[in-house]
Amino acid sequence: MQAISAFRSVLTVGGLLLGTAALAQSADPFEHGWELDGEASELRFLSVKKNSKAEHSGFASFSGVIDENGAAEIRVQLDSVDTKIDLRNVRMRFLFFETFNFPEAVITAQLPTDQLTDLHDVRHKIIDLPYTMNLHGVTQERTAQVAITLVDNDRVAVANTAPIAIPLTDFALEEGRGKLQEAAEVDILPFGFVSFGFVFDRARPGTRPKLVLAAATPGDTALETKGDLDRDACVGRMEILSRTGNIYFNSGSARLDRSSLPLLGNLHDIISRCPELRIEVGGHTDRDGSDAANRALSERRAQAVTDYLVAQGIGPERLVSVGYGESRPVVSNDTAEGKRRNRRIEFVPV
Repeated sequence: MQAISAFRSVLTVGGLLLGTAALAQSADPFEHGWELDGEASELRFLSVKKNSKAEHSGFASFSGVIDENGAAEIRVQLDSVDTKIDLRNVRMRFLFFETFNFPEAVITAQLPTDQLTDLHDVRHKIIDLPYTMNLHGVTQERTAQVAITLVDNDRVAVANTAPIAIPLTDFALEEGRGKLQEAAEVDILPFGFVSFGFVFDRARPGTRPKLVLAAATPGDTALETKGDLDRDACVGRMEILSRTGNIYFNSGSARLDRSSLPLLGNLHDIISRCPELRIEVGGHTDRDGSDAANRALSERRAQAVTDYLVAQGIGPERLVSVGYGESRPVVSNDTAEGKRRNRRIEFVPV
């Protein structure tokens, strides 16, 4: 949070100092439109664990534009969530944001021309800005107070003046919070605080502003690496994938539902990059029905997942399917939610 405050202060002071030296600018604050400078910009969020431990995270890849009419759009690649720890990033991708289904967050806003026509004179303004955010398949309309600073005629900074509180229930992220808590064995408060400092450069005359993703830094743990993974990274990913609960079958059936395919695609990619591992695909059921029927159903479901991975190019010698039936519940079967969680597919290196 201190870094964001300092960032805003530097931009504000810099803008005021440059104001007297800048060349004359059109009264139209959106002339030609603006493109986000991702490398100079920052988007961060704060979560609270154990009721008092604050954890700062961010995103390594996002893009944005403001068009010639003041319509702003920011697109955040959620796979680039950056906690500075690889497996923590993977938990955030698969368990919290579910990026295999919801790869982006999109924020849009209409900047008010009538409040910004004098920006070239005053160089710095604070306004209340309504915006719309689509995150995790949910769209919400909100308002934030932002500071807009004209650094020079071709560079503008936009930053929030105070952290923006985001209740997780508003974006259907409460289940993801539960998965994170269970995986990390910590309590996490049901809200987060978002801060941003966006820097835009004026688009060239005669061109439309473009959404350009920030370039990744070599070795950046925020972005999923390419090529083979080491054993610890592979084992950690298998454990996390086993917790997602996003492999679906119809009741009593071993036929994969199409809604399972996004996660299975990610699973295939990770297994492909763990060539030294042999993976057990384990099927599990709730306790409804007989033990024999449940074991047979779990075997068929595990085999269905194995068959899918083999069809996608994973060597059959690298996979073994096992059905455990109802013998290994992770929670009580006394509730519908407990039964849902016990019906699962797990991936274990052997």
